[in-house]
Amino acid sequence: MHVSASTLSLTVADVDASRDFFLTHLGYEVAMADDGFCSLTRQDAGVDIVLLRTGTEVLPAEQRDREAGGLIVALTVSGLAAEEARLRAAGAPITMPLREEPWGERLFQLTDPNGVVVQLVEWAVPDSGTDGVEGSVVRVVTPSADDATLSPNATMTRLAAPSRGSAELSTWTVAMDAGATGPEHSISREQIWTVTAGALEVTCDGRTEKVLAGQSLILPPAAVRRIHAPERAEAHVAMRADGVASVPGTEGTRELPWAR
Repeated sequence: MHVSASTLSLTVADVDASRDFFLTHLGYEVAMADDGFCSLTRQDAGVDIVLLRTGTEVLPAEQRDREAGGLIVALTVSGLAAEEARLRAAGAPITMPLREEPWGERLFQLTDPNGVVVQLVEWAVPDSGTDGVEGSVVRVVTPSADDATLSPNATMTRLAAPSRGSAELSTWTVAMDAGATGPEHSISREQIWTVTAGALEVTCDGRTEKVLAGQSLILPPAAVRRIHAPERAEAHVAMRADGVASVPGTEGTRELPWAR
């Protein structure tokens, strides 16, 4: 069996109320909607959410009046404390305050108007101890298909990131087909690109550098760059985990899902 996508279907009394909750507080977007139905998506979430109104004839008769209950929609995030502060300031209904479990899970919960419980989770980084060795944990990260993000110009595959146990750094691989060119953008943190196959041409501040396999390129923070692959290329990228992207001529910043 090959699973190409995953969706969580929730039956609720008020579809609009749950829709507004997920859009306002959790950054979801409406993919499709109709009377008594709404499909929500978020680019960096592995599961889409479908909201169905109770009583809808789309469901079998024995399921039509069942409402979502006894389940938790759990989302693993980075910067958990900041997320709780943001949601509190926005007046979100936090129904379980931030806490840390003995096994290293940090979490808090909020509940939507239909009683759907959403749990935001972050895994605590173990204390390394006073000597830097005692109590430390070595983690081996193995990427899977779920760690890959496809864009029109490249495929980014997450390796180490806060969601995978790292404390400060994120690393990922980039694969670009011959002739592919990424959009002009800047990143708020320094990045180190090491080309592992092929070659990349990086234009920054009007200057183009060709980086061959085995070479590394240091991109300073906030430098506007455009990356082109004259041939099929692969690279390994390292960055502080809190880096965000900006596109010239647009407002706001964008998170990098593969670095979270």
